Amino acid sequence: MDETQALAHISGDGRTQTVLEHLEGTAALCEGFASSFGAGAQGRLAGMAHDLGKYTEPFQRRLRGSPEQVDHSTAGAAACFAQSQPYAAFAVMGHHGGLPDGGGRGDPADAPTFWGRLRRAAQGQLPAWGPWQRPDLPKAARPALTEPLEAMFYTRMLYSCLVDADFLDTEAFMAGGPPPRGGSGSIPQLEQALETFLARWASPQTDLDRARCAVLQRCRQAGDTPRTGLFTLTVPTGGGKTVASLAFALRHARAAGLRRVVYVIPYTSIIEQTAQVFRDILGDEAVLEHHSGVQFDLEQEARPETVRLARAAENWDAPVVVTTAVQFFESLFANRSSQCRKLHNLAQSVILFDEAQMLPIPCLRPCVFAIAQLVRHYGASAVLCTATQPALDGIFREFLPEYPPRELCGAGLFDPGVFRRVSFFQAGELSWQQLAAQMARQDQALCILNSRKGVRQLYALLPPEGAFHLSTLMTPAHRKAALARIRQRLRDGLACRVVATSLIEAGVDVDFPAVYREEAGLDSILQAAGRCNREGRRPAGESPVTVFRAPDPPPRLFEQPIAAARQALRRFGRADDPAAIGCYFRELLELKGPQALDQKGILDAMRQELMPFAAVAERFAMIDSRTRTVYIPLGAGEPLCRQLREGQRSRRLFRALGQHGVAVYPDHFARLNAAGALTLLEDGSAILEDLSLYTEAEGLSLEAEGGRALFL
Repeated sequence: MDETQALAHISGDGRTQTVLEHLEGTAALCEGFASSFGAGAQGRLAGMAHDLGKYTEPFQRRLRGSPEQVDHSTAGAAACFAQSQPYAAFAVMGHHGGLPDGGGRGDPADAPTFWGRLRRAAQGQLPAWGPWQRPDLPKAARPALTEPLEAMFYTRMLYSCLVDADFLDTEAFMAGGPPPRGGSGSIPQLEQALETFLARWASPQTDLDRARCAVLQRCRQAGDTPRTGLFTLTVPTGGGKTVASLAFALRHARAAGLRRVVYVIPYTSIIEQTAQVFRDILGDEAVLEHHSGVQFDLEQEARPETVRLARAAENWDAPVVVTTAVQFFESLFANRSSQCRKLHNLAQSVILFDEAQMLPIPCLRPCVFAIAQLVRHYGASAVLCTATQPALDGIFREFLPEYPPRELCGAGLFDPGVFRRVSFFQAGELSWQQLAAQMARQDQALCILNSRKGVRQLYALLPPEGAFHLSTLMTPAHRKAALARIRQRLRDGLACRVVATSLIEAGVDVDFPAVYREEAGLDSILQAAGRCNREGRRPAGESPVTVFRAPDPPPRLFEQPIAAARQALRRFGRADDPAAIGCYFRELLELKGPQALDQKGILDAMRQELMPFAAVAERFAMIDSRTRTVYIPLGAGEPLCRQLREGQRSRRLFRALGQHGVAVYPDHFARLNAAGALTLLEDGSAILEDLSLYTEAEGLSLEAEGGRALFL
């Protein structure tokens, strides 16, 4: 059999695609993707090499139904490595099973590392592909990468190009032609849609609206720069930075010839409202909302626009993408094709980081390194958007010295007093009873505490009428419903007293006349203040934000932020003083120390080991992965949990279940399990069987005994 007869795929209706056809199709796509960061020749090489292992008798038998397992990735990797192309070799070797760790030259042939698999190939332990007639591999200049961190990042981006090209070529063959993909609208068209929307801002009536318009106009002007780089947008809460940052991004994308806008948000609790704002402005089909809470059910919904967005979620092929920081950064340090496939579409993009001060400190240095790489080598512009710009200048100077940050809204653009909508008060220590009594004297008030236990203690002391509890012990669907009721009561002027954990701070759109905040970091205090007099309808003097010490000591993770906030407030007095904010972040980073900014040693591992892709992917986590999920079979969650009990398993099912699960720590999970309240699932999650442990008021009980049933 020669190369014209060797097959790569057989479709369901019996059509065949030869290996050569698939290699050439994949190579053309991969070359185009990699050209966005100057690696077109490397992309073509990887595409032509990736499936050389299909030129073997064992693979051809498997394609026709043989059960034998065949390694068809190592052949192409060995061929690339023989041409002194290690980056293409890694990408090819990982295109099915994931990028492996490099290992060492002495690794045995049975090691799952890059060197182990090359040894296996050299020792003839793979199906023979040498006797087959194969296409000559294209020549490519090897990129001059001497820094291990940059080499790993480049390899992962090349890998992204390859796996996306491989998927797309295979998909097109199986479907009989390229299926519809991606969102609709060019950057100029979307910019025009935004301009149409902004026409309503033409005649501001209040000082606050005039300040917002000044921010917007400055961002539009700044967007005309064709020079990509690192930008900051520092605007007080309520300054309209969501729309202003979008205006900058679309105009800058047009001026610099960039391809898309990616908006990165810290929490899923606020991503939906931001995505909806963008959809209202740009149209549903232009905006891809991608996070764990979004489901595209193509079995039930076959509208072309839904199909396009569902496929765009696989590789972010949409003009505007709204995603979470977890999705964004964990993909940049992943090694699996499903997570890495989209990464090449970050090249030549405007990437906005909303609430940039919330980048998690334990992985701050790796996150800044990744942003710096995208700006420095992949033609992206990054915008750090926040009301309290964190002190990241030193880290960015280390990783991106040639791109000093450019502030989009410099000093003097507006009077900061216009945005001063609250007055801060220090109340010292308050007992739960004192705090409950103060809240009870007000018709509408919000209190934000550092622990779920504290939230429950205070909530139990409030008058029942209009009292609400919000914490992560409630399912996302439950919290969303509770927030809808809270907003309605606020609009109607009814009693509404809410006790919540910090989940409500990050951009959740609520407006209370008074806010209480347990002592925390200065950024958290200012975020809490953003939930008070949000629209500036009341004088600042009548909109108190009261900072207090709770009777219980704070969780350990709050100790250093509290110490840094105390130091900043001692020196500068006002929480919203820009000097105090800068002092706070500098103090906090100093208290944490350099090792705490890369707690898992990600960057050291990348420097000291040979391409440790699998090890880094396992180590890197934006959120605490010790939690286990308990699914709640109530309301819309009941039929989904029934499917789990019946043995059904699918990505669609688990995405839908994401709205009906509670993440709990191991000791809590163990108590629930010991009480016989759970049905355990094979992936470590569980279904709650004792529904008395989930209440409408408080969600999942912290104890395994007690509670009332929830009926939705």
